[in-house]
Amino acid sequence: MASQLTQQGCAVHVVLTAEAQRFITALPFRTLSRQAVITDLFAEEAGWQPAHIALADEADLLLIAPATANFIAKLAHGLADDALSCLALALNPKAKVLLAPAMNGKMWQHAATQENVATLKRRGLEFIGPDAGLLACGYEGAGRMCAVERICARALELLR
Repeated sequence: MASQLTQQGCAVHVVLTAEAQRFITALPFRTLSRQAVITDLFAEEAGWQPAHIALADEADLLLIAPATANFIAKLAHGLADDALSCLALALNPKAKVLLAPAMNGKMWQHAATQENVATLKRRGLEFIGPDAGLLACGYEGAGRMCAVERICARALELLR
C-alpha cells in the first residue's frame, strides 16, 4: 500500500507497532514511502514536537491496515500506549480514518469486536472489509484483509 499510494502522489508516513515489527522491519517502508518510519513513541527525530503529534496535525487520512482486533479495541476505548494509538487519538478533526480489519473469523464475529466496530463507526470512522476467504490461521471465513488495490482505491477516494 505504501508503494501504491506514494506512486499516486500521496505523502505516506508509516507507523509500525511493536507487533507489526515482529512481521516486517521499517526498512522496506522507509524505502517505499521515502519517509522516516515511526517505530517507537519515544524515539524522537529532529525538532521539538513529538513525531506522532506532528503527523497527527498534518494528516488528511489515517489508514490502519491491517487493523487487528486489539487495535480496534484500543481505539474504541481511547487507549494510547504506542505511537500509532497516540497518533490516532491526537488526529486533527478534519482527517478521515480508514480501517482495514484482518483477524481470525471468530475474533471478527465476537460481540466485543462488533461492539467496538459499531462504536468507531458511530464516531465517523470508516471500515473496508474484512473479506471472506482463507485466513492466515488456516480457517476459512470472514476476517481476511481486503485486497490492497481496494484499500488504496478507497483511501484515494477519501483524500479527494
